[in-house]
Amino acid sequence: MEHVERVSFGEQLYAIIVRASFREPGITFFSSPELSQQLAFMSHPEGKSIAPHRHNKVTREVHYTQEVLLIQKGKLQVDFYTEEEEYLESRMLGPGDIILLCSGAHGFHVIEPLEMFEIKQGPYAGENDKTRFREVPASEIRLKGPAL
Repeated sequence: MEHVERVSFGEQLYAIIVRASFREPGITFFSSPELSQQLAFMSHPEGKSIAPHRHNKVTREVHYTQEVLLIQKGKLQVDFYTEEEEYLESRMLGPGDIILLCSGAHGFHVIEPLEMFEIKQGPYAGENDKTRFREVPASEIRLKGPAL
């Protein structure tokens, strides 16, 4: 799918980026079933019904927070790092783009005034939820993919 990018380093999936231009009929899941955060696109014709349903109580074990960012306005640079805090490369996101951050480490730079949604598992554990470290200098940024 040309409007979907799976950002991997080695065998490790770091992120799934779905560009605003993605359009497919029906339901398209981008995440594999074992990920603790699921990401899908749905497109249905007028008159389609989705049967009423409820979600059952299911015990799940989540080891790492995975987050989804939906860009509403502006531009956001996403910098990817290894768990050992080594910089890898960057991607640019724009309005309508969505990213599922699956693993590794990441940082962000707001390139244009930004409005976005963040969706992630809870409950939020405050500063125990993350480890902060030094970002890569701007002179070392390697931007891949569309510059927008």
